[in-house]
Amino acid sequence: MITTIVFDLDDTLYDEIDYCRSGFTVVAERVAKLPKAPSAGQIFDTIWKHFTAGNRKKTFNAALEELGISYDDRLIQKLIRAYRNHAPKIKLPQESRDVLEKLIAKYTLALLTDGFLPAQRLKVKALGIEKYFRCILYTELLGKQFWKPSPLGFERLLANLNIKSESAAYVADNEEKDFIAPNKLGFVTIQIVRPARIHSGSSEQPDAAAKYVIDRISQLPDLLERIY
Repeated sequence: MITTIVFDLDDTLYDEIDYCRSGFTVVAERVAKLPKAPSAGQIFDTIWKHFTAGNRKKTFNAALEELGISYDDRLIQKLIRAYRNHAPKIKLPQESRDVLEKLIAKYTLALLTDGFLPAQRLKVKALGIEKYFRCILYTELLGKQFWKPSPLGFERLLANLNIKSESAAYVADNEEKDFIAPNKLGFVTIQIVRPARIHSGSSEQPDAAAKYVIDRISQLPDLLERIY
């Protein structure tokens, strides 16, 4: 039977797009201080336009070029650090809080998340969710090469909790990387398809798809009851 529920963070417990919006606001305010720069609002709108159009790797470069602001790699790196190190203005949805409150009475809860360490820790702090999890594993502490789909984070989590994979469920959002390792290890895997999710791609790789798919996190407790 399932005794432990392991959660992903971004686009699983909250909408990651809210974090992006918060970070871009900070970056826009930083850029607005440059000589002859337009308003922070215009800068934000330009960044947002490129990001929502699908430019996820060179967003700042494209925005600065469109705005006619000269830049070099040093400035881009400063903006990236400002984004990753900002204190995000994000909140845990009440739906997610209700589910965590319900599940913690019956299961051991844990969190396993990829991403740059300062950013992920600041997200967890802003959401106020530390109290729900017996174990929080940031894969960045293992090294970026051990981000998902590497199995190492899951293996460490199992060892830390002293449980077998067959008694654990992993709840996440991204089919392209989230479920490959836990499927191979024997976890029950559950995908949450949030309407505002950033990563909506599918994968043809074996073991990439979750065993179960739900539309809302509020459906999770009933699904777990049906599974066992």
